Amino acid sequence: MTRPMVEAVEVHKSFGHVEVLRGIDLTVMPGEVACVIGPSGSGKSTFLRCINHLERIDAGAMRVDGELIGYREAGGKLHELRESEVARQRRDIGMVFQRFNLFPHKTAAENIMEAPRTVRREPKQASRARAMALLDRVGLSDKYDSFPAQLSGGQQHRVAIARALAMQPRLMLFDEPTSALDPELVGEVLDVMRGLARDGMTMVVVTHEMGFAREVGDTLVFMDEGRIVEAGDPREVLGNPQHERTKAFLSKVL
Repeated sequence: MTRPMVEAVEVHKSFGHVEVLRGIDLTVMPGEVACVIGPSGSGKSTFLRCINHLERIDAGAMRVDGELIGYREAGGKLHELRESEVARQRRDIGMVFQRFNLFPHKTAAENIMEAPRTVRREPKQASRARAMALLDRVGLSDKYDSFPAQLSGGQQHRVAIARALAMQPRLMLFDEPTSALDPELVGEVLDVMRGLARDGMTMVVVTHEMGFAREVGDTLVFMDEGRIVEAGDPREVLGNPQHERTKAFLSKVL
């Protein structure tokens, strides 16, 4: 049987006395797109950051492609990995944040080349060729030598996606990828993400774009107050929500 690409089991996370995640269970199979929706403060972004151990979990387990993330198990107990070991795990997990976080002093191509050259010690010629191919893939082949300040918000975000893809990840995480964009720029970013889905990339997407979730998502997860309230086929959840909290939320955003 194919093993899950993402498997969260009873994941808990607190910040001080505030319990942000209260027992999250979620399975995402290879090639699937899981879209996560919910009100602000529901724990969506925190959960996403737990997948690659940008936030350490307090209880439960998080696995990516069968590997325990951030911990090793010994003697029936979990022991947190060293930062270098966590960094190795993150190589296979691409993440695109709300803010693009591009290096302002580097061109689009140099931004994409940075991680493969620094982390994987990839030769300059090979990383340059990959950067050109990835910029073409996201529709920016003419922006190879452009600096971030010379790009629109949508273009910067597409460079950020290409940068994450440069490490050839098995999994892509998107944290509200269009929330910081002007409405007319949203479509160009979603088009790139649709292409990734068609190519079989496994993705977990925290989003407010219900149309994208309906069209591209294999699973739609509604979170509220640190819990998964409802999950299922996006068209079913959006068209016929079963939980009153889901109904109340969707009545305000659809």
